[in-house]
Order: sequence, then structure tokens, then C-alpha cells
Amino acid sequence: MKHFKLTALLFVLIICSNSSAQQKDSIFLEYQIEAFLFKGKNAKIVFPNLEPNGQWIWRARFWGHEPQTDKALLDKGFHLVYIDVSDLFGNQEAVELWNDFYTHCREKYALNKKVVLEGMSRGGLIIYNWAAQNTEKVACIYADAPVCDIKSWPGGLYTGTGSEKDWETCLKAHQLDTQSVLEYEGIPLHTSVKVAKAEIPVLHVYGTTDEVVPHEENTLLLAKTFEEYGGKIISIPKEGVGHHPHSLKDPKPIVDFILENTLNEN
Repeated sequence: MKHFKLTALLFVLIICSNSSAQQKDSIFLEYQIEAFLFKGKNAKIVFPNLEPNGQWIWRARFWGHEPQTDKALLDKGFHLVYIDVSDLFGNQEAVELWNDFYTHCREKYALNKKVVLEGMSRGGLIIYNWAAQNTEKVACIYADAPVCDIKSWPGGLYTGTGSEKDWETCLKAHQLDTQSVLEYEGIPLHTSVKVAKAEIPVLHVYGTTDEVVPHEENTLLLAKTFEEYGGKIISIPKEGVGHHPHSLKDPKPIVDFILENTLNEN
């Protein structure tokens, strides 16, 4: 009897688990989705319904949030890929995981050498840190209200609200303390210099009243440094908008930017 009850309980848990996974991906129901674990991290790939062209966009954070850009590109033949390294805050371990995942995606799905990077909020940390070490693999970058300095978020050392719990995790992930972080250069404000020198096109979208990731401490500082080193960066400010919602209601400017910079990539 106990064995029967245990079996029934396991069956219910499996059903609930599957239902949660399906619900989480319901935004992409019209596409084929493959979800799997890659080196212990949740990973996904969404396949276009059109004949695939090898193009791909790599989302760094907030799976399924404001998916209008992702869907528009899927409908242009792009693949959409994702691996969750959010708890690593763009550290070297995250970069190495992305290196391995990049190789996996190219070999298994025959994707192009150059990928479009999409980073919302803390996703800005990994897209810039990975791009800085893999400039030859990046077609362009779309960053949305991106964290460019961990001292701004989650640190909250300036005008932003910060997050005490995330700050502790972030410092641990980077093997820092409250003193050593002040001189730390493993953040997009510094690593983006290599991206600028490689002439990788960059687009930032941000809200002008963002109190979580203030643009004055993140996008504007990065853009200033980026331009000093000859980088090409476009900014789209959203007047009176805070940290949310991300993206644009009409993603055409974002999509056009990506298509313009992937036209001849293979």
C-alpha cells in the first residue's frame, strides 16, 4: 500500500513538473522548443517555422519576457537559444559555460559562427563579458536596461535601489568583498572596451526613470567609454519609463538593427 501511494505521488509530481515547464514556455507554443540541462544549467532552443538560415539570437536573461523581438526574429528564420547563468553575475565561470554552450549549439544545430546577444537587466553582465573574450563570434549586441556595473546593481552603492541578497551572491560569485569590488574591472564598463575596439555594433534600450538600474550609472557611462574607443553604439531612451517593461511595444527598431547587422553573416 505504501509503495502504491509513493508511486502515485511521484506520478503527480512528474505531471506537475511537466505542466510547469509547458506553462513557462507557453509564449512560444507556435514553435518547436527543445528544453534540456547543459552542465547542470537549464537551457532551451526555439526553432523557426521557416527554413532555418543559421542565424541565432542568444537571450541571456528573463526567458519569455517581452518576447516580441524574439518572435519577430524567429519569423525571419532565426533560432532562439538560452542558458540560465543568472546566479553567476557574468563571472568567469559563466563565460566558460557560455563558451561550451556556444560550441554545443553550433555543432548540434549547425548555427552560424556569429551570434546576436540579447541581455536584459543583469543579462548585460554576461553578454559584455562573454563578447569581450569572443569578439569574433558576435554579430551585434542588443542590451535592454542592462546592468553595466555591479556596484550600481545589485550593489546599490550610488543612486539605485540595489538588492542586498543579490549583492551578497554577486560578490561571492566574483570572489570579491566590499573593498576589492571598488577596483574590480570585470564589469561591462571596462570589458566593453574590447567590444568597442572590435567594432561590434551595439544597441541599448533603457527607461529614463529607471531606479533599479539607473541609466546614468550604466548605459550612459558605458556609451561614453565605448565611443572613446571608437565603438558604434545606438541608444533608445524611453521617456518616463522605469526598469520595466523591457523592450519596445513595437520592436521594429530593435529588429531592424539586428537584421542590418546580420545580413551577410554566416
